[in-house]
Amino acid sequence: MGRQELFVTMSGPVRMSGSLMSRIFTVRELTDAVKRTLEGAYPFVWVKGQVSNLTRAASGHVYFSLTDADAMLNCVWFRTAQRGEESFDPLTGEVYEDGPKPSLARTMQEGMEIMCAGRLNVYPPRGAYQLVVEIAQDAGMGQLYLEFEELKRRLAAKGYFAAERKRALPGHPARVAVVTAPTGAAVRDFLRIAGERGWGAEIRIHPSLVQGEAAPAQIVAAVEAANAAAWADVVVLARGGGSMEDLWAFNDVRVADAVFHSAIPVVSAVGHEVDVSIADLVADLRAATPSHAAQILWPERSTLVQAVDECQMRLTRRWEATMRERERQLESLSKGLVWLSPERQMLRLSERFADMARRMAHAVRMRLDTTEMALRHDVGRLVRAFGPEVLMRRAQALEAMDDRLHWAGDRVLGRQEGVFERLAARLGPLDPMLPLERGYSLVRRADGSFLRSIADAAAGDPLAIMVQDGVVHADVTGTSPVEQGDE
Repeated sequence: MGRQELFVTMSGPVRMSGSLMSRIFTVRELTDAVKRTLEGAYPFVWVKGQVSNLTRAASGHVYFSLTDADAMLNCVWFRTAQRGEESFDPLTGEVYEDGPKPSLARTMQEGMEIMCAGRLNVYPPRGAYQLVVEIAQDAGMGQLYLEFEELKRRLAAKGYFAAERKRALPGHPARVAVVTAPTGAAVRDFLRIAGERGWGAEIRIHPSLVQGEAAPAQIVAAVEAANAAAWADVVVLARGGGSMEDLWAFNDVRVADAVFHSAIPVVSAVGHEVDVSIADLVADLRAATPSHAAQILWPERSTLVQAVDECQMRLTRRWEATMRERERQLESLSKGLVWLSPERQMLRLSERFADMARRMAHAVRMRLDTTEMALRHDVGRLVRAFGPEVLMRRAQALEAMDDRLHWAGDRVLGRQEGVFERLAARLGPLDPMLPLERGYSLVRRADGSFLRSIADAAAGDPLAIMVQDGVVHADVTGTSPVEQGDE
């Protein structure tokens, strides 16, 4: 892309867009960020103002400020950008009829109103921005510049310069229509560069004047003819450098309309890098020069060759990788087929059977060994619990216990016999039968209880009278109490 030029006056507001960064900067970091933002946003500007603080250093550099009622801008005009004399107006390109004039760098004075073109620059040691001047002239602007600014303002309001309407160029265009003077140096440079780049393309020249009053109409006719033919992929407007008046045909509103309504993408390659025309602003893409246009349309042939080589190497690597992958897949499938064959399945079953037989035999051996060990353990326990020695000890203990039991039984029986004899001696006199031997008798009632009182008998009750040698049965005929004296 070519250099972007902005035309600004000191009284106009400058709007910058950006995002606030949530961090703490060092002074140098913030200054560098401002420098990148400012210099990137304003690579080439025109500024109008009044000269103040003018200083001409011994090195030849000129330092001054441009001021207006509201602001001040520091400027530096380096000696390498100055010219001793100027034979034409640096803005319009008009040749001075009365001969060369001294450069404004020598004639500039305090209070003079001038226009400067250059790039904005931030000087970190002072933390200040300044304009690095490349072109300067008295503020008395030519009529062509005023007309240019007015047309640019009107077309911008209509959206002719809107970035969203501009189309991308096709890659490696095969057919290109060039609107230019067929004998000019511009077309020769374009064709020469085109012949050295890309894979080759067809180029049609649509002859047209590129300077003078008749040029706009011919340029419009050539652009329309290229669109009507619908042959080209890209239309190129080509013209070499010159003054603003020489390039004025490309500042015509008719040319702007033709470029705006072109159905084919348009590349404007008019003048040099510092030259900006209306056609540049309306075109889908601006090239700094006709040679630059050819460089934009087609890449270097060596780059294409290298790209083809890289594609071939990637294709080879991909092919080799694919073949290796296919070989791995084939090997895997072959192994799978072998694995699924009946013979292989029988072999696997035989191997599983043999393995299970080995495992079963091992399990049986382990089981037998475990059972044998348990049996031996139990036998040992039985021997320890019921062996001859144990039985002998227990027989001896049993004999001892039997002896102790007999001894204890004899003692208990002896003691109990003594107790019995004593009890028998005590119970003997209490035997109800003994009185019978002495001539007494016992009388029982019908219910078996002993008759103890006359109150227990009534006339007619049966009685059983027990005597020493038997029982006498009788019935009660009557009762009488015992008198006190009868006892």
